[in-house]
Amino acid sequence: MVQSLSQLKLPMLLDYRLKIIFSIIVIAVIAALGFEPISQDMAYHRFADQRNAFGIANFFNVISNLPFIIIGMMGMRFILATQKKSGWLASLKPHYLIFFAGVFLTGIGSSYYHYHPDNQTLVWDRLPMTIAFMALFSAIVGEYISTRWALKIVVPLLVLGLISVIYWHVSEQDGHGDLRLYALVQFLPMILIPIILWIFTPIEYLNNAIWGMIVAYVVSKIAEFFDAGLYNVLGLLSGHSIKHLFAAFGAMMIYWALRDRKSGLEGKL
Repeated sequence: MVQSLSQLKLPMLLDYRLKIIFSIIVIAVIAALGFEPISQDMAYHRFADQRNAFGIANFFNVISNLPFIIIGMMGMRFILATQKKSGWLASLKPHYLIFFAGVFLTGIGSSYYHYHPDNQTLVWDRLPMTIAFMALFSAIVGEYISTRWALKIVVPLLVLGLISVIYWHVSEQDGHGDLRLYALVQFLPMILIPIILWIFTPIEYLNNAIWGMIVAYVVSKIAEFFDAGLYNVLGLLSGHSIKHLFAAFGAMMIYWALRDRKSGLEGKL
């Protein structure tokens, strides 16, 4: 079994696993800067399923966001009700609370966007998603690497996530949209998280849930890509609506893992 950083008699920055993580971050940033600025394709807003129902435009793409709202509320309620004596890493509770708040707000923001999809409303879809991504990534750093590091990086990461969306939005308004920073914020954590799970000490209650979340995320992106194809085959739901359901299921897996986590974890870094 791979040792945790607390078991190694080395300064954290000398640990080879952290060098791997930092190297991937540097390579990803350099690679992103190597691309020309990426503007938002306006065809993105033309979803396959544009049916209206009950007076709601794009009904199924809107209503399929309801699981985000429900799971976000469940997660926030659970975390706020959880006491340290139940075995929580108390210092990471704010990270998980912010994560589920981001999930909740994603449901609201995405519903608003899909009701009237354009670049202006897309901002309110993407802002809460970056909150959820950054909060969860910092929590995973705390679980597997160091809670002290998690406390130091959570605010900068949240700010970076918000800036990535604001920068894209401003750049679009100036006529030269640039999604590169937002793409890093969304996709780099999903590259780093599996590596963290692979090279750091496994956590029994959490590993399966995070792997499940990653699989759900990948499936959601595939469904998004085949939006029209799935709609033509299934008829009832489009790929984009299915994307929402799988992404919400990924968040639900994190909720289940935290609900079932074992006690006695406060002794980590």
